[in-house]
Amino acid sequence: MTPASKTWRNPLRNERDKRLPRIAGPCSLVIFGVTGDLSRKKLMPAIYDLANRGLLPPGFALTGFARRDWENQDFGEVVYEAVKKYARTPFRQEVWDQLAEGIRFVQGSFDDDDAFDRLAATVHELDLERGTGGNHAFYLSVPPSAFPLVCRQLARCKLAEHAPEQWRRVVIEKPFGHDLDSARKLNAVVNEVFGEDQVFRIDHYLGKETVQNILALRFANQLFEPLWNANYVDHVQITMAEDIGLGGRAGYYDGIGAARDVIQNHLLQLMALTAMEEPVSFNPADLRAEKVKVLSATKPATPFAETTSRGQYTGGWQGGQKVPGLLEEGGFSKTSSTETFAAIELEVNTRRWAGVPFYLRTGKRLGRRVTEIAVVFKRAPHLPFDDTATEELGQNAFVMRVQPDEGVTMRFGSKVPGSTMEVRDVTMDFGYGHSFTESSPEAYERLILDVLLGEPSLFPVNQEVELSWEILDPVVRYWAQNGKPQTYQAGTWGPESANAMLASTGRHWRRP
Repeated sequence: MTPASKTWRNPLRNERDKRLPRIAGPCSLVIFGVTGDLSRKKLMPAIYDLANRGLLPPGFALTGFARRDWENQDFGEVVYEAVKKYARTPFRQEVWDQLAEGIRFVQGSFDDDDAFDRLAATVHELDLERGTGGNHAFYLSVPPSAFPLVCRQLARCKLAEHAPEQWRRVVIEKPFGHDLDSARKLNAVVNEVFGEDQVFRIDHYLGKETVQNILALRFANQLFEPLWNANYVDHVQITMAEDIGLGGRAGYYDGIGAARDVIQNHLLQLMALTAMEEPVSFNPADLRAEKVKVLSATKPATPFAETTSRGQYTGGWQGGQKVPGLLEEGGFSKTSSTETFAAIELEVNTRRWAGVPFYLRTGKRLGRRVTEIAVVFKRAPHLPFDDTATEELGQNAFVMRVQPDEGVTMRFGSKVPGSTMEVRDVTMDFGYGHSFTESSPEAYERLILDVLLGEPSLFPVNQEVELSWEILDPVVRYWAQNGKPQTYQAGTWGPESANAMLASTGRHWRRP
């Protein structure tokens, strides 16, 4: 066994690499729910990729907790297979050997006191064997209903306690409750055991490079910020569309729906980053303060019959294949009223944004997979051209593409070559893949590293979560009292009520 104190330098590690330059100190990560898809497809590969980039300490340890009758080597084999299949960086045996020495497994259920006592003993042994220094993060990749029990077990066996110069942190996956009341109760239970500065709520969208680039584009450039207000902006559209259905996800999704699953967290966070004022600095407290201000000033537009839309996909053709509707998907009730499409209009009541509608939409089985933020500008107050010269001219737009083609597009009018004056829309495009040779780190790589470093900037706090529910709850209650969602055919862009939302004001949804 390689001593934990031995310095190991990864040959892949470039000292001039500015993508993820910070290296975690001595620590370990305990994952609850290691048998799930998230752990296998995202967490384990991300841990290996961090190690491969030289961003984890040589003595890093990974402990899995589950009911399976596994030994350490069995869990190690599961991690190995996940790494080989899903890791983004090349597999290197020396990196794996270093990581494998710190892999441990504890068998048990969440109500098993003896299992948590064994976990505590394993964590303390790692401090001695691997030099983890009493620094441990606990990743709850489990349903929210299990959070209270796991947190209380961690408290009972004193794993939540730490001495000076040590830290203990807990990582929580969404959903953070299903409404404001449940979110408050969940936050209270977690905070009984862990202080708010120890709680890291994962929203993987905030780990995406292009999401963080929103702040760089706005505040590092003089070009955009003077126009970023109600004087020039007509409206903002934030879209997260997926072309996949919900087969196999009924256990999680049925009864939750698109608004709770995506709008409450991902899209409201994107809205806050788009609409916030410039922070005093980019330290976590200042950044969060500005997001909280925006969320506090935001409310859903009314009346909801005209400013919201919900839909449920039916069967149709997508990508050349015939696909089933939601009610034909396995596990869903034939009478399910769960929406797979949701759109809402928001008002941001600040001096900067008063009068500018923010439209948020998300859906399954839509035309294509895309996430983008489109800032659509007002038309020029005067056009000194004949009407026929500008009849094909639309509105200027600044579009930040979060996925899959990460980058920025600007749309503006330009003269068509020829002897007559004719103006049409053209686009100027920036793509990450074209402009940078470095590849962006995967979101979970960035977020796991931030947890181990104690860097909370990209993690929503209690107040942000509760404010998001305050915004969404009235809409969800209205939907619950007003019948089933409209239907829309798979492969289209949602129900007709979504188009009517914008058409009533002379606007229309972008077709990415």
